[in-house]
Amino acid sequence: MTREEIAKMQLVRKSRSGILRIVFGRTAVILVLIALQAFLLFNILKYFEQYVPVFFGGNAIFALFIVLYIINKSNNPTVQLSWTILTLLVPVVGGLLYLYVETHPGQRILEKRLQTLYQQTQRYVKQDEEVINALRQSDMGTARMADYVRKHGNFSIYQNTQVRYLPLGEVKLEAMLEELEKAEKYIFMEYFILAKGIMWEKVLEVLERKVEQGVEVRVMYDGTCAVNLLPYNYPAMMEAVGIKCKMFAPLKPILSTHYNNRDHRKILVIDGKVGFTGGINIGDEYINHEKRFGHWKDTAVLLKGDAVEGLTQMFLQMWNVNEKSEDYEKYLCVEKAKVDAKGFVMPYGDSPFDEELIGETVYMDILNRAEDYVHIMSPYLILDHEMVNALTYAAKRGVDVKLMLPHVPDKVAPFSLAKNHYKELIRAGVKIYEYTPGFVHAKVFVSDDKKAVVGTINLDYRSLYLHFECAAFLFDVPEIEVIEKDYQATLAKCQQITLEDCAKEKVYMRVLGKLLKVVAPLM
Repeated sequence: MTREEIAKMQLVRKSRSGILRIVFGRTAVILVLIALQAFLLFNILKYFEQYVPVFFGGNAIFALFIVLYIINKSNNPTVQLSWTILTLLVPVVGGLLYLYVETHPGQRILEKRLQTLYQQTQRYVKQDEEVINALRQSDMGTARMADYVRKHGNFSIYQNTQVRYLPLGEVKLEAMLEELEKAEKYIFMEYFILAKGIMWEKVLEVLERKVEQGVEVRVMYDGTCAVNLLPYNYPAMMEAVGIKCKMFAPLKPILSTHYNNRDHRKILVIDGKVGFTGGINIGDEYINHEKRFGHWKDTAVLLKGDAVEGLTQMFLQMWNVNEKSEDYEKYLCVEKAKVDAKGFVMPYGDSPFDEELIGETVYMDILNRAEDYVHIMSPYLILDHEMVNALTYAAKRGVDVKLMLPHVPDKVAPFSLAKNHYKELIRAGVKIYEYTPGFVHAKVFVSDDKKAVVGTINLDYRSLYLHFECAAFLFDVPEIEVIEKDYQATLAKCQQITLEDCAKEKVYMRVLGKLLKVVAPLM
């Protein structure tokens, strides 16, 4: 790095507070313009309401037409019900809004681009037949699930991969810094939240030194960070110090349903040989340096070996959504290192545009084939009928199903919706616990000492239907024992929720949960 660049970097740091004030104004303007467009769209829809009787013989006929279209479209029944209720309540506005969401050109363009990227990367990521055959000999049911994920999501399952479970954000940060120091070729980072603070400053300091050493560094974060966490021009500030940086779906003064599909993934890849994923973002609350909702319980996994290829694949696909094709072979065909590891690891992603609910399907497969127990951590509990049925059926057939949720919520609305499910689940035999020290942000499934998932996928509609997500599925990996021990240790800090507790719940929380349930899939 030249002296001029170093001076520019120092100037950028010194002037951050001033830049933030300027950029906050720009971000506020964008949000105001989007709100004005939404208001304009609503009034346009209201305007057309007077012409509906002329063309369709009345609002009722138009509403019936839209409802028939919704019901006959392949979709989740709960989502269909929410749109149906909205259309019947406000026939023209609700119906036209549904058509706007379903036909928005921005989504179609993104969907087509992602399909192209999947095809481009598929040729470099092949399923090793020896691995899948070994899995078939070990557990045919799990092998069939892996075949499904491979066929419909283009993600392979691997052996030769070491797994280390990271039970807190503080532990992950320490491991991140240690592995980042070893980077020789490239560092890829993709996070839903990237916020200024101690955690990011420590990581950024290493990244800047690695750039000076000739390491390629790419950083991508979700565009919602520009609202109140980072300056809107932060990518340009990173480029000034040699770090390639971009926002996914940056906020622009254009009304778009694309803003509903966020990049919720958390991926770090180093040289194609080391990878991280899990629930932990880049922010001081994730390492308990900043106390927002009590103690922050979060988790991640560190992978070393063949399975890191799956995380690299996902990163490159998202990075190139708005780019021309690049030399994927350079990153996806790295030399494999032999590691001392047992078991199978499958990194996988989920997309709102692939017409496959891979995240939910993997969870349900674990629930439906569990024999002894399924222990779950999730910050949110906003369930569709299928997931409720999977949880209750597992409990009713004698499986020990435990759900660990926050006691201190980050948002009132999702918390009320979660509590709305408590009675039905408890009556079926599901045991629900709340983490009394604070907030559980971990997304973990562990079952039968044989299977586990650690990733970004919450038990809510946003994660299961609307967001880009990722996770690592583990089978017969020794570290699963560590995950279960951490679950039990964390459970000791929780309080079990009973039906008596549900009866004592505040009236406004019960009412709010019941009201919001109608529109839960649209939130």
